[in-house]
Amino acid sequence: MSATPVLTLANQLTLLRMFLIPAYVTLTLYGEFGWALLVFLIAGITDALDGLIARLANQRSALGAWLDPAADKLLLVTTFVLLTLPDLGLVNRIPVWLTLSVISRDVGIILTVAVVSLSSGPREFQPSWLGKAATGWFIITCLVVMYFNWQRQPSPLVNACVWVAMALTVASSADYLWRVGRRGR
Repeated sequence: MSATPVLTLANQLTLLRMFLIPAYVTLTLYGEFGWALLVFLIAGITDALDGLIARLANQRSALGAWLDPAADKLLLVTTFVLLTLPDLGLVNRIPVWLTLSVISRDVGIILTVAVVSLSSGPREFQPSWLGKAATGWFIITCLVVMYFNWQRQPSPLVNACVWVAMALTVASSADYLWRVGRRGR
């Protein structure tokens, strides 16, 4: 029986996504919004590909199970924080209250998993469709904000995305708490 290598192609793509984050940040800080958008899109493509390759090539691994969501959270949190900062010459910014809500949701989920795992032993928490929808919408929101910053145009679409993102943050947080509460019974 051969063991699955640790550094599978899927895991290499996940690591690439993590290594693209500093490039994205640097390009945004220097006002290269088009290039930053391209790097973010490439990072998104690696996210889609690593999961597909892991499933199709049977490259699922314990490292990948931890690394992939960590890379996703790191990319999204970095992007939200960066697109919230003042004084970057951004025409469109993500409001501080949304960034804090999204980060608080993620920290709450991580802390809940840690507490439950420490008190009751390791457990697997499958993401809900609502949580996946929220994460997908967060990505769309970031893309919309970046696109209109690249075009240097304010857009009402940015505000619409922000409000939908907030609604999904609240709904997915409530859903997660409800599911954890049911599991504890």
